[in-house]
Formats: sequence, C-alpha cells, structure tokens
Amino acid sequence: MKNNRRLLTGPYLFWSVSFIIIPLLMIIYYGMTSSEGHFTWTNIAAITTPENLKALGLSLLLALLCTVICLILAYPLAMILSSSGMSSSSFIVLLFILPMWMNFLLRTLAWQTLLEKNGVINLVLTAMHLPALNIINTPYAIVLGMVYDFLPFMVLPIYNVLIKLDKDMINAARDLGANGLQTFLKITLPLSMPGIISGITMVFVPALTTFVISDLLGGGKILLIGNVIEQTYKQGSNWHLGSGLSIVLMVFVIASMGIVSKYDKNNEGGTF
Repeated sequence: MKNNRRLLTGPYLFWSVSFIIIPLLMIIYYGMTSSEGHFTWTNIAAITTPENLKALGLSLLLALLCTVICLILAYPLAMILSSSGMSSSSFIVLLFILPMWMNFLLRTLAWQTLLEKNGVINLVLTAMHLPALNIINTPYAIVLGMVYDFLPFMVLPIYNVLIKLDKDMINAARDLGANGLQTFLKITLPLSMPGIISGITMVFVPALTTFVISDLLGGGKILLIGNVIEQTYKQGSNWHLGSGLSIVLMVFVIASMGIVSKYDKNNEGGTF
C-alpha cells in the first residue's frame, strides 16, 4: 500500500519540480547574477529607483483598495448565502464561479468594451441623457476590473467558514441577551477570521502582481510593478533585472502565505 501511494505521488512531484521549483530556482539565479554570471544585488536593488518605487507603491495601493472593496462586498454576501437554503445558496455560488470558467483575458476585454468612451455603458447613458462615464484608462477602471475578477476569491473562503459555524453558539448568544450586532462582533466575526485572512491573501496577491488588467483597462498609461516586470522581460529582454524585481514580489507572496498559515492553521478558509 505504501509503495502504491509513493507511485501515486510521482506525477505530482514531477509536476511540482518541473513547473514550480525549477522556474523559481531560475528566477532566483537570474535575479542574483549579472549578464556575465557574477553574483550581484543590483537587480534586486533596482526596485529602489524612483520609477520602480512609484510602480510598486501604486500596485500596493490599488491592491489594498481592491482587497478592502472585495471584503466589504463579499462578507455580507457570504452571510446571506450561508443563511439561505442549500439549493438557493448553491445556485448563487455557481453564478459566482461560472465567470471563472471563462478566460481571464476575455473577461477583462469585456470590461474594456463596456467602459470605453463609445462603449455600451456610455451609449446607454447617452440615450438616457445622462453624463458619460469617463473612467477608462484611469486607476478607477483598474480597480473595477480587479474587484470583478477577484471578488469570488474573497466570497468563497468566507462562505466556506460561515457554513461550518455552529448555529447553537449563535442561538446561545441570543438566549443570553446579545443583540444582532453583539452576536456578530463577539461570535460570527472572530470565528470567520480564518476565511477573511484567506480571502484577503487570495485577492491581494494576484491584485498586486497583475499586469493584464492594467494594460487593458489602464491603456498602458498606468504602470504597475507587474507591467514593469513584463516590459523588462518582453521589451528589454533583460531576464536578470526582471527576475530581480520578481524576487521582490515573491517576498510579499511569502509574507502573505506566512500570515495565512498563522491565522488559518486548520485550512478552515480553504475553498476546496
């Protein structure tokens, strides 16, 4: 039986080594060496240049704003889903998961079509004699695209925790005289914290590293750190500098994973 289990883990190990470990080692190698193959910190220190710091700061700001908006929208929805019947909640959860089956690029292109100056939204507003909505190629459009694409990653972990809460604890709090707000602050919110932490991480990390959304909805005028790295690889063909900047983003990813492992030790906020 043990030998069979080892054989079953073979494909997973092969996949992990080939497509996760080796690429990460390549990034670390290129990021910490020069074009001549000598060890250097120059590529990582390039994050301190004014242009890269501005891109990193804007990325952190927009990712944080996206995460906060997703949390504000997702928590009430997750509570409604967890308190509704099994059939209705399953249907609504399916509606949230359904767009994720569509290609990420197509979903972002759809928002570009909706938000552009002669897009669907402005055509409807013009027909209703309302002022046009001019947010395309602005940070607001980028945040809107982020919220749309990453909102399910906030809803599902919180929903997964809320449906596991013992309803007897909530009923006991009500019996002891706690009102709805007190029950939420003392019982529901603390117990749902693993889902919140997991959702924050699952939204913040991709929002921080995104470059497709800012390219399409920002019109290439707003550079996030993901765009800087992309241009370094594709336009400048500078793998060493691009890898060095990528290592900086890896620090944020590792820090986020550390936060999740600290507050969600039993993987209660997992979506699967």
